[in-house]
Amino acid sequence: MMKSLVKIIAVAGIMVAASCKTDTAPNYQFFPNMYQSVGYETYSESDAFNNGVEAQTPVDGTIKRGWMPFEVENTEAGRLFAKDSLVSPLQPTEANLANGKELFGVYCAVCHGAKGKGDGNLVKREKFLGVPSYADRDITTGSIYHTVYYGLNSMGSHAGQLNENERWQVSMYVSKLKADLTK
Repeated sequence: MMKSLVKIIAVAGIMVAASCKTDTAPNYQFFPNMYQSVGYETYSESDAFNNGVEAQTPVDGTIKRGWMPFEVENTEAGRLFAKDSLVSPLQPTEANLANGKELFGVYCAVCHGAKGKGDGNLVKREKFLGVPSYADRDITTGSIYHTVYYGLNSMGSHAGQLNENERWQVSMYVSKLKADLTK
């Protein structure tokens, strides 16, 4: 009699446990904030700060880590100043030129072409027109750096994609391409 009573209680326990599980209703969550946190949008209004978004914006005059501001203005006078007076702080070593060539291939060759003749894929497909050959341009390493930093005409700035050393490496490589085209 005792064995059959234990079997009945076991079967009843299994049935009760099985009847509690349902796929249509969610399970209980013991710390719901851990599973579904409150999302805040960047630079959104918040009651956490007295003046709205003031505490979330950077302080005036600060620069982000790893970023060096360029002191030459984005004007024609600034471009001429860069052309006449800026020189690369890097030495034109094989490593710098090789890195400049690699970066040129990634960011510049699509418009300017692999040799700097202004015959990149986007020019061939007529997405951009009027990209000149470096042989036809009166450029220096300083003016190239200024153009890479700020952009010129339909070319946009590449300051966000390239750090300071990479911009100088690309500028040195473009100067090398110009010298090769004018030989």
